[in-house]
Amino acid sequence: MRSSDRALARKQLDKRLDFLRSSDALARPPRGWIKAIREALGMTTAQLARRMGFSQPRAVEIEKAEQEGAITLDTLERAARALDCKLVYAFVPRQPLQELVMERARRIALKRLSVTGHHMALEAQSVSDEDEKDQFEQLVRQIVEKAGSDLWREDHE
Repeated sequence: MRSSDRALARKQLDKRLDFLRSSDALARPPRGWIKAIREALGMTTAQLARRMGFSQPRAVEIEKAEQEGAITLDTLERAARALDCKLVYAFVPRQPLQELVMERARRIALKRLSVTGHHMALEAQSVSDEDEKDQFEQLVRQIVEKAGSDLWREDHE
């Protein structure tokens, strides 16, 4: 994927996910969505189990697994269907994807420039603060434009 395509994809995803990032409306209830919806509907675990094709003790295990974060997507989907719900699954970045990329590029640029700055200091050469800032911003742009998966290489840590 080209750099411009990645940037467009980030922009489109950021736009779609922005309203989720600023909302806790979809946060899982403390006892889990399955139990919350089931109880709100007035459905018993035996009734849920029957609708899912499981035994009543298995339905209780499923609710517990969701509460503990140990449930599979397949089981969540089955429970959603049994409760006449739609399962919504998404990763919601804590900050816009473009910001994640820029932050990573800045860290890489700082690391590269600190090595260069160290060598220049050893050679008694110096660069003005303004030139250093310009070099930094130019390097960040280059890293963002050229980097795909290289941006996330472990040797940049």
